[in-house]
Amino acid sequence: MFPAAVLLSGCGLDISSDDDTTSTQSSVTTEPTVQIAGAAMKGVIQQGLVVANRLIADKDGYYSPQRQAAKPVLTADDGSYEWQLRGKAEGWALVELTADSGTRMICDVVPQCDQAGGAPVAFGQTMPLDSSFSLRGAGDLRMETVNLTPLTHLAVTLAERSGDGLSPVAISNAYTTVENWFGLPAGALRLTPPDLTSLDEMTGVTADAIQVAIANAAFLALVNDNTQWDSISDVLTDVTSQVSATGQISVMGNGTNVALADLVSAAALQSSELQNAVDSSVISQKLVVVEYRNVQRFKTIADVNEESDTGVADSGDTTEQATGGDETAGTDAGSSPDSSTDTSTDTSTDTSTGSTDEQVAGTTEPDTSGDVTSGGETSTDTTTDETVADTGTDTETSEPVTETTPEETVPANTALLSWTAPLTRENGVSLAMGEIAGFEVVYGNSAENLDQSLAIGDASVDELLVDELTEGTWYFAIRTLDTDGNRSRLSEVVYKQI
Repeated sequence: MFPAAVLLSGCGLDISSDDDTTSTQSSVTTEPTVQIAGAAMKGVIQQGLVVANRLIADKDGYYSPQRQAAKPVLTADDGSYEWQLRGKAEGWALVELTADSGTRMICDVVPQCDQAGGAPVAFGQTMPLDSSFSLRGAGDLRMETVNLTPLTHLAVTLAERSGDGLSPVAISNAYTTVENWFGLPAGALRLTPPDLTSLDEMTGVTADAIQVAIANAAFLALVNDNTQWDSISDVLTDVTSQVSATGQISVMGNGTNVALADLVSAAALQSSELQNAVDSSVISQKLVVVEYRNVQRFKTIADVNEESDTGVADSGDTTEQATGGDETAGTDAGSSPDSSTDTSTDTSTDTSTGSTDEQVAGTTEPDTSGDVTSGGETSTDTTTDETVADTGTDTETSEPVTETTPEETVPANTALLSWTAPLTRENGVSLAMGEIAGFEVVYGNSAENLDQSLAIGDASVDELLVDELTEGTWYFAIRTLDTDGNRSRLSEVVYKQI
């Protein structure tokens, strides 16, 4: 996983007032302190002013920040910061970042970041932030990790609506709600988002962390697409005002406010644009997964809007969200993993989202007799004759086949899968590439329990690197998804020894 906290070196910490610094340092009695570390990412925020304060409850149980006499620390060039709070490592803290004339942010929007009254800033270059810019985050001091992003900023704003103030329960619930709004996996807001301008250097970064970073980039991307917003601060102010007033973000928008659909759509576009900006095929595959998640999330938002005119409520819209660290790609197309994958009879995968028997998948049930490869090392799979029970459905696929095609050296704990898109459905009807929406790879430690999955929202993709595999034998199968939301049966299972 991407490191939860990046420790900053060479940045002075001043936890006392100017007058008593010397006496404090020379004091025989050392007061206990707890260190908080994290990163300010939207993209990377450099030389931002960070202050942390404990959240203390009053006699009525209302939580608010307890101010401490300390100067702000500055974020490093990679956005990281360290802070030390007096006292033991217990309770929760609120961390706030503000900007001054020396604060800079790396443009994380492809191809550029527009500025009102200034020249556009190219992707990967630094740009100034106005003095009204701020970000907040909160967390348990025992975890010692508090990241600061637009999403955590929304979560803190939402938590403040609680009758208990910024209580641990209110903060935890708000973080979960914001994750649900954007279709992020549980715990995603605790991940340290990567620098989107340096993805090629991050071979170990997960799709979940990339998805969080792109969701944050979407706030700035809206400045490019709408003259109504002059800066990232304008977008954040609009969204936080909505959350503060109603506990919601407008789902589809009214032409005045930022809409959740706007942000998710911008995230999907950035996922696509970034695929052209990276060189690594491994990272590109993860961006494909992120794009697919955002596209499906947008479809879900649109469906919800058709059924109801209400916004996204405090409890969060959990429909079709991606759940589980980097395992599922929350979709409307029935792409959740099938826990029973006996491919010789395949009696459990006929679960299309269509309303008639004729809609079982425009795709799969391939003869996958091939190898799973990792970094040039090939493990042969078990190949069995495919005897597919005819379900009478208008779908079959044909050949998502895993085969040996090592293309580059990849970590030992990965498996590189490749396949061929099917040409026909189960009933023999021709299947055009334009009818294929993508593929779903399911995998697990048992051929009978493929309990993890990755969705690929691009019919032209014919390989996938599955990473972060633990030691042991891993089993893989694939199915095809068509543009009507149907899915095929699973292919034959292949395996890789890690």
